[in-house]
Amino acid sequence: MIESTKIMPADKHKGTLIIIAAPSGAGKTSLVRALVENIPGLSVSISHTTRPARPHEKHGVDYYFVSEEEFQALLDQNLFLEHAAVFDHRYGTSRAWVEEQLAEGMDIILEIDWQGAQQARSIIKDAISIFILPPSLAALEERLKGRGDDERNIRRRMRDAVSEIEHYAEYDYLVVNEFFDKTLKQLTAIIAGIRHDYRRHQEYFETFLKRLLR
Repeated sequence: MIESTKIMPADKHKGTLIIIAAPSGAGKTSLVRALVENIPGLSVSISHTTRPARPHEKHGVDYYFVSEEEFQALLDQNLFLEHAAVFDHRYGTSRAWVEEQLAEGMDIILEIDWQGAQQARSIIKDAISIFILPPSLAALEERLKGRGDDERNIRRRMRDAVSEIEHYAEYDYLVVNEFFDKTLKQLTAIIAGIRHDYRRHQEYFETFLKRLLR
C-alpha cells in the first residue's frame, strides 16, 4: 500500500494531464488502477469506444460505449481531445471533460496509444507523458498468452507492440514494468515530482510563499 499522504493533493493547484501509454499486455491498466486507488486527487479519463462491453464492464465506469454513428457525430463536432482506431474499434477522449477536471485541480491520467498521445500533447502543451515498457518481448508474449488471447491476436499484438515501442523517444518518462510493486512506486514518485514542480505550478507556489513570508 502506498502512503498517499506523502503526495501533495492535486487540488492545491491546476491539475496536470498525465498520459500513460504502453503496448498491450505491459500491465498499464492494472498500474493505473492502483495509482488512482492510492493517490488523492488523481482520476482516470473514461474514453468513448465503439467496441462492445465485456461482461464485467459498465457504461460510464469503464468506458462510454457508443455506436459508430454516435462516435462519428462527436468527432464531427470536434469534441475529442484525441481519438484513434485500435484493433478494429474506435476510441476517443472528451476534451471538455478533461479541461474541466484540470481547471478544478484534478490530475487526470489518459490511457492511450502513441497516436492519441501525439494528438493530446498538441492540444494540452504541458501534458506529461509516461511510457511503460515490458522487461522483454518474450515476457510480453508470455503475458498475452496468460491472458488467454488466441494465437492470431497474440501475433498481431506483438507486431503492434514493436511499432508502439518505436515511439519511446516522444515520452518524458520511460518505466520498465518487470515487478509490479517497484513500477508502482516509480510511477508514484513521478506524480509526486510533478505536483512539487515549481515551474509547472509557479502561480500556486508564489501565492503560498507570499503568505508564508508576509
